[in-house]
Parts: sequence; structure tokens; C-alpha cells
Amino acid sequence: MTPRRSIPMCSFAMTLPTIRSFRRLLCLVPAVAALCGVVPTCVRADAVATDCPATCHDGDVWLVSTRRLPGICRLPARAAFDIEQRVAGRWDRADLPTLLGDPARPLVIFVHGNRYETHDAKAQGGTIARQVAAACPGTSVRTVIFSWPSEQKGHIIHSSRETYRRSYADGHYLAWLLGQVDPAQPVAIVGYSFGATVALRAIEDLVHAGGRESPGIAPWAGRPGRSHLVLVAPAVPSNALAPRGPYAPAVAGIDRLTLVINSRDLALRLFPHLDRAAGADALGTVGMPRRWLPGAVDFTTTDAAPVVGKRHALPLYLESPSLARRIAAGAVVGLADE
Repeated sequence: MTPRRSIPMCSFAMTLPTIRSFRRLLCLVPAVAALCGVVPTCVRADAVATDCPATCHDGDVWLVSTRRLPGICRLPARAAFDIEQRVAGRWDRADLPTLLGDPARPLVIFVHGNRYETHDAKAQGGTIARQVAAACPGTSVRTVIFSWPSEQKGHIIHSSRETYRRSYADGHYLAWLLGQVDPAQPVAIVGYSFGATVALRAIEDLVHAGGRESPGIAPWAGRPGRSHLVLVAPAVPSNALAPRGPYAPAVAGIDRLTLVINSRDLALRLFPHLDRAAGADALGTVGMPRRWLPGAVDFTTTDAAPVVGKRHALPLYLESPSLARRIAAGAVVGLADE
């Protein structure tokens, strides 16, 4: 039986409260507006601490952008990404064959959340690259920033609604990208907030991929290279990976799941109003039980509330040494193991 999906892939009909009632909620708890923003105004996107020394400032960092691509409702036959590489402190144009031309090097893919401009994605992706290098100094890792069109357009409520819809389309684009990766190449995905939707949609696509329906796509389940997934404050239904949840098939494509939640996140408490059809709280506030995953899948969960408090902003996680290490270690420690 196919799990009921909370949001149709091609016809998006969000059942939100009225604009007036939604505004009333925001007025009652102003901090929840962070769900519609990348960072609070008092936290700069690049104002994050790292244990990584200055010698690993640039690292091997790439950008794959879908910002100029149209919305889609299925795995595409091809995708004309805009690709850049960080070289000596500047961003140069690059191409997909070069990006994927070193299959022995593990890939770490960072998928950002809502209201990110390209420069925000580059800044925080660069921080994650430095922290990954510090967490696993003996391993040469390639970090890829998956930049998708989540910038605010118009009214903040309408924009967030459209961004949530768009995250499904970009899951298909990410799936196509991952489907070009050598099956033996280790891959870790770090998804923040709405980026968790992109990541889970992509992995589910790949689990179902293969054969005539998706030529040129390497199936994900059973691939020899390890696959790690790190979800930070994920804005997805709490039953996403339940046995009958909307992303249950994705479990077959994960070797390790690292979940970092915030039980006090005021923004994520609005998730039931953002996606009323799901009928669930956000995974990022309530977490999930170990029993939903096969025994072979490594699983750790951390509640960041004592460190982050009530706010919804990735820099708050990245500036905390303990949380930054947890995110980076979940991604890369053991990733290159045979």
C-alpha cells in the first residue's frame, strides 16, 4: 500500500488557516516568524564559529544551483544546473563531469532551508565544509552546496507557502544529481528545515529509480557506497519515516541517520498550520523512535533546545561547538568505511 502523501506532487493545494488567523498567530508569538526566514535579524549568516583552522578555509567546495530551473513534479530526464567551484577565494564556473570526476572522494551535500539567497547558502555551506574538514581531517571530502530558489518573493506568508511547494520539485532535481554519482562513492546529505523535504524526496525518488522508467539514474538502495543523512530542525511531518509514513521508502537508501531537533523551536510549532493535510507536528520538534528504522541503520538523535533555545536559525547550531561537531561527525565519520 502506498503511503498517503500530505502534499500532491503536481497540484499543490495548501490548506492553511486564513491570512488573518495566521497573522494573529504570528502576533501572539513573534519569534515563530523565523520559520519564514533564514536567520533572526540579530544573527548574521556568516557570524558562526568553527573549530577548523584557517588552513582549511576554502577546502573543496562547490555550488549546484537550480534557481533558474522550472518547477517539476517528477524525476527529470536531465537537469541543466548552474555549477560553480570555490577556487582561491572566488567562485568560478564549472561543470558536472568535473564535479563528479573524483568518485573516490566522499561527497557532502548541504541543502539549505527557506529564505536563502545564494550568498547565504554559500556562507553557511562554507562553514559546514570547514567543520566537516575539522571532524575528519584524514579524509579528503568534497562539499556541494545545493542552492535552490527559496528566497522571499512578495508577502512572507505566501512566499513561504510557495517555497514549501517548490521544495518538492527540488527534491526531484537533487535526485537526478545523486543519480549521476558513482554508486561506490560515499555520500552524506545535510538538510536544514525545508531542506529536509528536498533531501527525503530525493532519496525516495532514488530508491524507486532504475530500469526503463528512469534511464541513466543509478538506483540508491543497495549501493556499495555509504549514504549518511543529517537532518537539522527538519520541517517535515513527524511521521515522515514511520513504516507507513510519507517517506517510508527512503529508509532503504540510508545507512546512517543523524537527527538534530529542537523541542522548543517556536517556528516549527507552526508546521501543522503550514501543512494541515499532514496532520502531524514537525519532526524537528518531536523527533522519532528508533524502532522505525532497520537495525542496520545507525541512528542518533540530539535535542538542541538547551543550546539553541526557541529560535529557528542554522547559524545558532553552527556556532555551537558541540552541535557543529555532532552535525559534521554525523555526516563524515565512517562515511568512507568499506
